Amino acid sequence: MTQQETERAYQHWLYQAAGMGSRAFLTDLEQTGEAQVVYDMAKRGILEEQLHIRYRRKAQKIQAFAAHYDVLGEYERMTERGILFVTIRDASYPQRLSVVSDAPYALYYVGRLPDAGKRSVAMIGARNCSEYGKKMAGEFGAVLAQAGVQIISGMARGIDGISQQAAIDAGGYSLGVFGCGVDICYPAENRALYESLLAEGGVCSEYPPGIEPRAVLFPPRNRIISGLCDGVLVIEAKERSGTLITVDMALEQGREVYAIPGRTTDALSVGCNKLIRQGAGLVMTPQELLDEMQMTIPALTEKNVCEQQSLFTMEETTEKVLRLLDFQPKPLALLQEAYGNAYETNISVPKLCHELLQLCASGHAGQTAGCYYRKGIS
Repeated sequence: MTQQETERAYQHWLYQAAGMGSRAFLTDLEQTGEAQVVYDMAKRGILEEQLHIRYRRKAQKIQAFAAHYDVLGEYERMTERGILFVTIRDASYPQRLSVVSDAPYALYYVGRLPDAGKRSVAMIGARNCSEYGKKMAGEFGAVLAQAGVQIISGMARGIDGISQQAAIDAGGYSLGVFGCGVDICYPAENRALYESLLAEGGVCSEYPPGIEPRAVLFPPRNRIISGLCDGVLVIEAKERSGTLITVDMALEQGREVYAIPGRTTDALSVGCNKLIRQGAGLVMTPQELLDEMQMTIPALTEKNVCEQQSLFTMEETTEKVLRLLDFQPKPLALLQEAYGNAYETNISVPKLCHELLQLCASGHAGQTAGCYYRKGIS
């Protein structure tokens, strides 16, 4: 182990010993000496004498923590699992985050941290999102990633996870910011995304490995999500939403905030519409967001070309049925009536069902409970 790695092992010990949220204390402690020096003083029981009286209780805690802690062994076991550790004093600490007033003193991560030379956008929104929200998250995540934008989010169910998976599937980079240890997949239902991020992107947390997810730990991590980005995109949010906590933090950090508008009757769009009214940037397509960032969409990928060709060669009746679909599920009877009104010709229920099944099989449509159909999200 190099001298630099040895010191990092002692920093890892000290960060745990001091307790999370002790940035000011750790910064002051640097005046005492390197982490290994602090450890030596703690082992000898003299650290308490070296610190200001207001830190005496912390010093006692650190001395107790040092008594039976295997510094080098614990660090080696952590790194063998692929978990790395970086402090705000290291050159590899994310530059965007380092200038935030309440940036975490240290980060644990697996995979890669964001590239400081590339643009980054946080994509956030409702966990219980609508089909419209799923469609927008997938589209924006994929297109932005193809344009070279790094997607940052919390790997939560709904908008977060969908946008991150879309970015990875498009060959881009995404980072998940956790409210628990990076060795814990939360939520468990996003295991596939977690594995994808480990392989193709990264995950990070200010909490040491093994820390279980708790509700109190998630709001603080939102400042890291916004702090790592150039801007924040809100896709769906209720009027009172946890998503808006991240927005507030982004504004405090001087980040740009964008929102996708929605129908005024949709509860999941109220938060976005209010943000726009309050001055957030209104974006309706990925290109509009890229224009704001002075970037362009690259040439169509082979996958996109195939999708366009597939839609172009669709049977005329099938394409007519597709035009009637929306992201809000519609009953079969209403679609049959809408077909007659739109094209001034009737379509039988068996024929309509056949066309809808064709669309569902190709991913252009989806069926919900009962005979309700919506536009596809693939």
